Amino acid sequence: MTEATDLAAANRRLLKKLLVVAAGMFAFGFALVPFYEQICEIAGIRDVLRPDSMPANTQVDTARTVTIEFDSNTHDLGWNFKPVARSVQVHPGELATVSYEVRNALGRPVTGQAVPSYGPQHAAQYFKKMECFCFRQQTLAPGEVRQMPVVFVVDPALPPDVNTITLSYTFFEVAGRGASAESVRPGGKGS
Repeated sequence: MTEATDLAAANRRLLKKLLVVAAGMFAFGFALVPFYEQICEIAGIRDVLRPDSMPANTQVDTARTVTIEFDSNTHDLGWNFKPVARSVQVHPGELATVSYEVRNALGRPVTGQAVPSYGPQHAAQYFKKMECFCFRQQTLAPGEVRQMPVVFVVDPALPPDVNTITLSYTFFEVAGRGASAESVRPGGKGS
């Protein structure tokens, strides 16, 4: 009987150790998200929710023209989303404003978050957004249509071989985000 009792006691100790390890792994996984966000904020990586700073060289390079193409997508979201103009031509250093139009085609309020991407990818560091709807979540009432501006400057330090930049936004639904009456009013929190 002693051997069976010792084995049962050893199994209980092992179970307790495994439960502590599992709880520790869960806590680590739970703490990893804010830890990752802090590292990204400190390093300046993946910081798409804040306005960019103006380029150091603010002189407009009138000898050069860059074509900016606009693209729009939604990911499993019942919104119609498109740029008002498909492209514009700007001089590096020139402040420009374009608009995107979005319409909620669903019969319920929906909150979405836009995520930008650039082509060529290295052009992202030269495309400076001063104002953008992508900096905050957007809540639209059923059938609501909204014009959303993007104010930007192309840094004059853009390599001379880059003549075209494609700015693409993808809207994702913010899961679990209920819409309050205030956030769906024009001028409310969602605008």
